[in-house]
Amino acid sequence: MPTFDIIKRSNPKKSFRVASVMGRFDLQDNQIEERFTGVIELPNEWNIGLIVGKSGTGKTTIAKQLYPNAYITNFTYSRETILDDMPENKSVDEIIRTFNAVGFNSPPSWLKPYNVLSNGEKMRVDLARAILSENDLIVFDEFTSVVDRQIARVGSFALQKAIRKTKKKFIAITCHFDVEDWLLPDWVFETDMMTFRQCEWKKKNRPELNFKIYEIYKKQDKSYYWKMFAKYHYLSHTHNNSARVFIATLNDDICGFCSVLHFPHPYVHNIKKVHRLVIFPDYQGLGIGMRFLNEIGKIILADKNRFTITTSSPALIYGLKKEKNWRCLNYGRNKAHGGLNGADHWSSSNRFTTSWELIL
Repeated sequence: MPTFDIIKRSNPKKSFRVASVMGRFDLQDNQIEERFTGVIELPNEWNIGLIVGKSGTGKTTIAKQLYPNAYITNFTYSRETILDDMPENKSVDEIIRTFNAVGFNSPPSWLKPYNVLSNGEKMRVDLARAILSENDLIVFDEFTSVVDRQIARVGSFALQKAIRKTKKKFIAITCHFDVEDWLLPDWVFETDMMTFRQCEWKKKNRPELNFKIYEIYKKQDKSYYWKMFAKYHYLSHTHNNSARVFIATLNDDICGFCSVLHFPHPYVHNIKKVHRLVIFPDYQGLGIGMRFLNEIGKIILADKNRFTITTSSPALIYGLKKEKNWRCLNYGRNKAHGGLNGADHWSSSNRFTTSWELIL
């Protein structure tokens, strides 16, 4: 049961400016004192904690006092890729699994340096690195402070799923109360009133997601939406506009793109195959990709067609494995070829590729 009684004092020297301000505002003493007192009654079993309150209410002071060895504000990134910035004792497979777990699912972005990533990607990389650390307890200050609130909420939900799959404990420190419903903490300490509460019921409540799908029919509109998503596709930026195109929205914000092409087969003439599937990075980790895929599959199967997908995305393969209605048709490696200049090409290299069919 962590308790704290912290007194912070500041006693600046009486410089000309200090004396001027004291005289102007009739301050009797240049010694400033703040006191923070409280009790955090931790449950026997927990994974996620939240320390939240307005600025200046003692969040950072309390965290540093109670958890000095687990306190994190930022990491140092100096390598050419974030892959190489991850802990040296972790394998590539461990790093990839952790990236996927926090919703950072873009292999091309894994090869970038930290400084060129978006704020949302940086937040997920920081969380992945914290999870990969040797610390069983992670106390993360300024949680979601530099990202917009939609990204903060989605990232919080992805994080809590990842943490609960480990034996680690995570305490988020933030001035943003809106993350609570998405982080689903086991307990909350509010520094505004120094009050503690347990939230066991929160674990059973997923945030409301207003998820909708729209089909796009006009050729120019298909091109328009693909341009929005092209750079986020992990293999190819090209698109066949003869494909059927669907757009997904979450809480009225565009979040996903999926297109479907007819698959030419010498004997079977009703196979439709996913051409492109992309979820914006800021929305990854919520399971939107599988939900999107399943809903489109229902549309395709309702027209008496078969619905398939071929992918080498680790996150998508993991999602398909968990779905009872998806049957794996093939799992192996594509043969590499030289490409236009004789070098192995990213989109055709000797990588693991899987093929799946939706069976309802």
